[in-house]
Amino acid sequence: MGQSTYRLLRQEGRAKRGELHTVHGVIQTPVFMNVGTAAAIKGAVSTEDLEAIGTQVELSNTYHLHVRPGDETIKRLGGLHKFMSWNRPILTDSGGFQVFSLAGLRRIREEGVWFHSHIDGRKIFMGPEESMRIQSNLASTIAMAFDECPSSRADREYVQHSVDRTYRWLVRCKEEMERLNAREDTLNRRQLLFGINQGAVFSDIRIEQAKRIAELDLDGYAVGGLAVGETHEEMYRVLEDTVPYLPLEKPTYLMGVGTPANILESVERGVDFFDCVYPSRNGRHGHVYTNQGKRNLFNASYELDERPIEEGCGCPACRRYSRAYIRHLLKAKEMLGMRLCVLHNLYFYNTMMAEIRDALDQGRFASYKKAKLEGMRGTETEKA
Repeated sequence: MGQSTYRLLRQEGRAKRGELHTVHGVIQTPVFMNVGTAAAIKGAVSTEDLEAIGTQVELSNTYHLHVRPGDETIKRLGGLHKFMSWNRPILTDSGGFQVFSLAGLRRIREEGVWFHSHIDGRKIFMGPEESMRIQSNLASTIAMAFDECPSSRADREYVQHSVDRTYRWLVRCKEEMERLNAREDTLNRRQLLFGINQGAVFSDIRIEQAKRIAELDLDGYAVGGLAVGETHEEMYRVLEDTVPYLPLEKPTYLMGVGTPANILESVERGVDFFDCVYPSRNGRHGHVYTNQGKRNLFNASYELDERPIEEGCGCPACRRYSRAYIRHLLKAKEMLGMRLCVLHNLYFYNTMMAEIRDALDQGRFASYKKAKLEGMRGTETEKA
């Protein structure tokens, strides 16, 4: 495919420590990709901020950028990296998740999916070839295959039909990606393609599909369709059952997950790529992650609290500002309050991933995970 090199540096149980060499730099894994849906992190976070807080990979949304400002516009401006002024890796999702999230605005057929734009209602068609062409115009480092994400509560017959169609779409994605990467006018001719494993909570369907997509020798493999309504226990079971059938020597990406505890549990089960909106979304609502659990800075107990969000934290918020001041900003609806909380949360996630990598390098991930979860025992008590 895109001539990537994934090196598995070491394992501890099923946990993987690796690195993915790409045209835009080396990604050290396990990694958390910071979500910038419309080519920006919500909360007024700049490219310079992302560099300062240790972001390795930025993730943008194919469907949203196709709708606005348009992928052709971004191509004319030199691609997403130049558009954002970001020179590290970018992953673009395929638009497939919008098949799930915009259920009321779409119609699925074998050729692809008809959407009504969530912005102006105009009809949009996206199939495997269209998704690959849009992502090629964006010139991201990693493109995701176009898929359908069935509900975790869909019945078995529907899920089987959906997964079979997703496989057929994946074959079409691979063929189109190879065609695009061979073109002289393609901005990133070394764009990588990750395929997606689906199957809701039916392990046998997921395992069979994992075996089929592994044979396609893609650049990486994602597990999709989790964290969409099933329990954490169901998610962990699906990962335990499915991940062993995905290629060990390729990156394994769990899409849209999750809380710090979810990430630690999933690393243990062999996942090494993650993304989630939690740190930015929660930050915009004054919910901040710490090693002692999650705090709600709107709480009155922080009104006179002169300590940083977390003592010892090196993020831009904690190096300078108090809980009391950030609480005031949030209460006054000053954008700076949201921005500082988002920066702190993304820094927390990026730092946790660095700690996970260090622990794996030193063969102590199991003890690190245990201590981290015990310290954050308050994190999962509040709704994420």
